[in-house]
Amino acid sequence: MLNPRFFEEMAAKLNEALASSPAKDFEKNARALLAQGFARLDLVTREEFDVQAKLLSHALEKLAALEARVATLEARLGEQQKTALPTD
Repeated sequence: MLNPRFFEEMAAKLNEALASSPAKDFEKNARALLAQGFARLDLVTREEFDVQAKLLSHALEKLAALEARVATLEARLGEQQKTALPTD
């Protein structure tokens, strides 16, 4: 059976090799390049998105309530106009 310490030592050696290799520089450069590209895209944070989603939901609820109110008022007005018309 393999010694668990063997795996720890191998992991430490691999991390050390990776830290001093060109792959680490590539990772840094790739991250910087991606960050720069995302900055140009004018993206929003998740928090900003969530706030706007809540505001939109609230506005849609209010719009539905106002549409129902207008429909009720239009129905009342239509009935008032029917009763106010003279009959021949």
